[in-house]
Amino acid sequence: MISQEEIKYIAHLAKLSLSGKEIKSLQENLSGILDYIEKLKQVDISAIQPLSHCMDLENELRQDETEETGEDEAIVAAFPERQDRLNKVKGVFINGDQ
Repeated sequence: MISQEEIKYIAHLAKLSLSGKEIKSLQENLSGILDYIEKLKQVDISAIQPLSHCMDLENELRQDETEETGEDEAIVAAFPERQDRLNKVKGVFINGDQ
Protein backbone atom coordinates (compact mmCIF):
# COMPACT_ATOMS: atom_id res chain seq x y z
CA MET A 1 0.00 0.00 0.00
CA ILE A 2 1.23 3.46 -0.83
CA SER A 3 1.35 5.91 2.06
CA GLN A 4 -0.19 9.36 2.26
CA GLU A 5 3.31 10.81 2.59
CA GLU A 6 4.26 9.23 -0.74
CA ILE A 7 1.11 10.70 -2.32
CA LYS A 8 2.02 14.14 -0.93
CA TYR A 9 5.56 13.76 -2.26
CA ILE A 10 4.34 12.79 -5.75
CA ALA A 11 1.88 15.71 -5.69
CA HIS A 12 4.71 18.04 -4.69
CA LEU A 13 6.85 16.79 -7.60
CA ALA A 14 3.91 17.30 -9.97
CA LYS A 15 3.22 20.73 -8.43
CA LEU A 16 -0.31 19.70 -7.51
CA SER A 17 -2.24 21.05 -4.58
CA LEU A 18 -4.40 18.25 -3.14
CA SER A 19 -7.02 18.29 -0.42
CA GLY A 20 -7.08 15.64 2.29
CA LYS A 21 -9.99 13.93 0.53
CA GLU A 22 -8.09 13.84 -2.78
CA ILE A 23 -5.00 12.44 -1.07
CA LYS A 24 -7.05 9.64 0.49
CA SER A 25 -8.78 8.87 -2.81
CA LEU A 26 -5.48 8.77 -4.72
CA GLN A 27 -3.96 6.59 -2.01
CA GLU A 28 -6.77 4.05 -2.39
CA ASN A 29 -6.70 4.13 -6.20
CA LEU A 30 -2.92 3.86 -6.53
CA SER A 31 -2.76 1.13 -3.89
CA GLY A 32 -5.36 -0.83 -5.84
CA ILE A 33 -3.36 -0.46 -9.04
CA LEU A 34 -0.13 -1.55 -7.34
CA ASP A 35 -1.89 -4.55 -5.76
CA TYR A 36 -3.21 -5.58 -9.17
CA ILE A 37 0.28 -5.30 -10.68
CA GLU A 38 1.56 -7.63 -7.96
CA LYS A 39 -1.14 -10.16 -8.91
CA LEU A 40 -0.11 -9.93 -12.56
CA LYS A 41 3.52 -10.60 -11.64
CA GLN A 42 2.44 -13.98 -10.21
CA VAL A 43 1.00 -15.21 -13.52
CA ASP A 44 3.18 -17.81 -15.25
CA ILE A 45 3.84 -16.58 -18.78
CA SER A 46 6.93 -18.67 -19.51
CA ALA A 47 5.15 -20.69 -22.23
CA ILE A 48 3.68 -17.62 -23.97
CA GLN A 49 5.33 -16.42 -27.18
CA PRO A 50 5.79 -12.64 -27.25
CA LEU A 51 3.69 -10.76 -29.80
CA SER A 52 4.46 -7.51 -31.48
CA HIS A 53 0.96 -7.31 -32.97
CA CYS A 54 -2.08 -9.54 -32.98
CA MET A 55 -2.45 -9.22 -36.76
CA ASP A 56 0.08 -10.60 -39.24
CA LEU A 57 0.94 -7.26 -40.82
CA GLU A 58 4.07 -6.01 -42.51
CA ASN A 59 5.09 -2.47 -43.35
CA GLU A 60 5.04 -1.64 -47.00
CA LEU A 61 8.20 0.35 -47.57
CA ARG A 62 9.08 2.31 -50.66
CA GLN A 63 12.44 3.37 -51.97
CA ASP A 64 13.47 6.92 -51.15
CA GLU A 65 13.48 9.00 -54.27
CA THR A 66 15.39 12.23 -54.58
CA GLU A 67 15.46 14.67 -57.40
CA GLU A 68 18.64 16.64 -58.06
CA THR A 69 17.50 20.15 -58.97
CA GLY A 70 20.55 22.12 -57.94
CA GLU A 71 18.39 24.26 -55.65
CA ASP A 72 19.92 22.69 -52.55
CA GLU A 73 23.23 24.46 -53.06
CA ALA A 74 21.49 27.79 -53.71
CA ILE A 75 19.52 27.46 -50.48
CA VAL A 76 22.61 26.53 -48.50
CA ALA A 77 24.54 29.44 -50.02
CA ALA A 78 21.79 31.88 -48.94
CA PHE A 79 22.53 31.31 -45.24
CA PRO A 80 25.17 33.72 -43.94
CA GLU A 81 26.20 31.52 -40.99
CA ARG A 82 26.94 27.83 -40.98
CA GLN A 83 28.30 25.34 -38.49
CA ASP A 84 29.43 22.13 -40.14
CA ARG A 85 26.44 21.12 -42.28
CA LEU A 86 23.92 23.10 -40.20
CA ASN A 87 22.50 26.46 -41.16
CA LYS A 88 22.39 28.95 -38.29
CA VAL A 89 19.34 31.18 -38.01
CA LYS A 90 18.45 33.93 -35.58
CA GLY A 91 16.02 33.03 -32.80
CA VAL A 92 12.51 34.40 -33.03
CA PHE A 93 10.74 35.04 -29.76
CA ILE A 94 7.31 36.59 -29.46
CA ASN A 95 6.52 38.71 -26.45
CA GLY A 96 3.33 37.47 -24.75
CA ASP A 97 2.04 41.07 -24.45
CA GLN A 98 1.56 41.45 -28.18
